[in-house]
Amino acid sequence: MTMIPEVAGVIGIVCLLGVLALGLPIGVSLIVIAVGGLSLLISPEAALIKAGVVSFSTISRYELGVLPLFVLMAHLCFAAGASRDFFDTAARFVGHRRGGLAIASIGGCAGFGAISGSSLATVATVTSVALPEMRKANYAPSFATGALAAGGTLGSLVPPSGALIVFGIVAEQSIGKLFAASIIPGLTQALFYVIAISVMCRINPALGPRTARVPWSVRMAGLVRVIDIAALILFVIGGLFIGWFTPTEAASVGSVAALLLCWWRGKLTRAAVTGALDATLRTTGMIYLVIIGALLFATFVSVTGVAGALAGAVGSFHASPVLTIVAMAVALLVLGSFLDGIALMLLTTPIFLPIIHELHMSPIWFGIFLVRTMEIGFVHPPLGLNVYVIQGIAKDIPLATIFRGIVPFLLVDFLHLALLIAVPMLALWLPGRMG
Repeated sequence: MTMIPEVAGVIGIVCLLGVLALGLPIGVSLIVIAVGGLSLLISPEAALIKAGVVSFSTISRYELGVLPLFVLMAHLCFAAGASRDFFDTAARFVGHRRGGLAIASIGGCAGFGAISGSSLATVATVTSVALPEMRKANYAPSFATGALAAGGTLGSLVPPSGALIVFGIVAEQSIGKLFAASIIPGLTQALFYVIAISVMCRINPALGPRTARVPWSVRMAGLVRVIDIAALILFVIGGLFIGWFTPTEAASVGSVAALLLCWWRGKLTRAAVTGALDATLRTTGMIYLVIIGALLFATFVSVTGVAGALAGAVGSFHASPVLTIVAMAVALLVLGSFLDGIALMLLTTPIFLPIIHELHMSPIWFGIFLVRTMEIGFVHPPLGLNVYVIQGIAKDIPLATIFRGIVPFLLVDFLHLALLIAVPMLALWLPGRMG
């Protein structure tokens, strides 16, 4: 008896949700369910041939080279000692204000996120540097950890974002335009967090006491420490935006510049380079497996016709684009309660992207919307991976305390997401200038 394709598609999606909720590896789960589903729909032999074709065509794609090169650039910057520079510099400038160290942590997360491209790496690194300083200054634990958990989500949005690279490859969209589209939403997100911190500390100054003001000479010395890294980031992202480089060329230039940065800072050692290469290979291998699985799963969903049927159903309801996007946001936030960000993105992109096309909306905007919604999943309960990372570093602070501290920032996140939905040009204005 032949299985109805749409039914097979729904069963496959439900099975994927189940195995991901159990914490099984994302890439393996996607591949197994996709190949299994295609075996039922076409034939086992055809499914295996399709898996081989997708795997080979994926790893041989020129544009996929951008991923390991940006990862290598990040690890070389880590080796150069960039871990605490952004926070230290920001703390010297604003630490003497109420909540100043929390504001500095937002700046540190934004700066470090531009190097790492990862929310979890950003929150882990900046927390290890900033939390001891905030505790020394008698910051409320819930306030300090809430600011760090929220600030860490900037790592997924500010370019060069690993999440946006993966989305661009899976959705076949320009990575350069996705990077450009993320700049204004990333800046406004950081600004919203800074405003929230300022308002909370004005209402309750005990949350973030002032620290000693440092002389301008000390501030400028700190600024000098980040000029080289900031110049590297501006050169790579600015060159990409202006059109000097393609994304892959920008990543290549960035990797070479990061190697020179290590030499400039006196950190260029055999151990540093081999460590960066080893970490890059491990990370890239994992991400390649995930991308292959995502493309296979997208093929399975396409064969079943579920995405097309869902897009047609949305069109038949004649719902407004805004109402449809709000419904998507709610679904993403619910799924984000038990799926990590990349799993959420790879599960929903093949389902939601046809609907975006049906609504005649920009896939570039959708990529920013998806990553922004995915970021909220990093901090809202019960999963909140950023919260668990912080709790792993500060084991004496209960999870309940951290989740309580994230509530004001969650409200700001929802406000910022609503602004992104209401004003799509926040994400589309800069890519439109690229031509």
